[in-house]
Amino acid sequence: MLAYTLRRVLLIIPTIIGIMAISFVIIQFAPGGPIERIISQINGSENSALSRVSGGYSGDFNQSTYQNSDISGKYRGSKGLDPEFILELEKQFGFDKPPLQRFLQMISNYIRFDFGDSYYRDIRVIDLILEKLPVSISLGLWMTLISYLISIPLGMYKAIRDGSRFDIWTSTLIVVSYALPGFLVAIFLIIFFAGGSYLDWFPLRGLTSDNFAEMNFYQQIIDYVWHITLPLISMVLAAFATTTLLTKNSFLDEIGKQYVLTAKAKGLTDYQVLKRHVFRNAMLIIISGFPAAFISAFFTGALLIETIFSLDGLGLLSFESIINRDYAVVFASLYIFSFIGLVINLISDLLYHWIDPRIDFEKRQL
Repeated sequence: MLAYTLRRVLLIIPTIIGIMAISFVIIQFAPGGPIERIISQINGSENSALSRVSGGYSGDFNQSTYQNSDISGKYRGSKGLDPEFILELEKQFGFDKPPLQRFLQMISNYIRFDFGDSYYRDIRVIDLILEKLPVSISLGLWMTLISYLISIPLGMYKAIRDGSRFDIWTSTLIVVSYALPGFLVAIFLIIFFAGGSYLDWFPLRGLTSDNFAEMNFYQQIIDYVWHITLPLISMVLAAFATTTLLTKNSFLDEIGKQYVLTAKAKGLTDYQVLKRHVFRNAMLIIISGFPAAFISAFFTGALLIETIFSLDGLGLLSFESIINRDYAVVFASLYIFSFIGLVINLISDLLYHWIDPRIDFEKRQL
């Protein structure tokens, strides 16, 4: 496995460069940019990121800004501004250099994990990401853990009781829960359990209370669970449904194979067959889906959930950075989590071999 692992590690390098190159090219053709945002602020028409989804956004072509402006220049709304000031902005954001030079310099810095500073916040990008990371880790890890702890036993039992009344009713509930959007569930939970309209059992916002530092250890645990319950319920439903059906189908596929009939013919009980033979083979596909589940735990649905519950995590940071054209944060986040995703995929393949040594990836052609 050493040669295979080395090849996969070396393959990570061109993959990341390709991802960054495609994203960089797309950004070059995207309308607007950090300089346009500064000009918009000077002209008094700048909108916050969240106002664009909350109804307060007046559009990129704000009439008060461009009604008397000449858009024939290099930057929209720049008429009347000192050209030297525009050149200073280009130099500040690095746009005074050719695109290829900027891309190569960015890759060179990122290889050394030097992500620079945020365009609009007086903080290093890596420090900003680390500041938001605990919230996303809390949501992501607990969501993955809870969904797997519930889904795997439930999927196994559904496979054993395939076609029974229990299987039919649970399948119906699972399909319904999967069809419900996470943000809709979040709004429902807030209205009925946190908004005060009906019940006021849970807090509306935040991951901890304001006096969290003054609490003792046990009170902090209770406070943390109290705050994270509703966001977790909103995020777990879809992941729980997907993993349950995947587990059931995987076990059904293995139960119907010839080696299971042979094991039963030798006198093994159903429990012994499941434990010694079926479980190991059926879990391979579950493990293969773990990297996607782990990475999606940070992003899939996190944006709206973090916004609804006022959780200042990576989902909200990514959204605000894209809307505000903070490309330093956008590219750094893309680089870091692409790298993490590729590494976790490699670990997943190595777990294949660890669970079932018969799988030999060195015989495969990359």
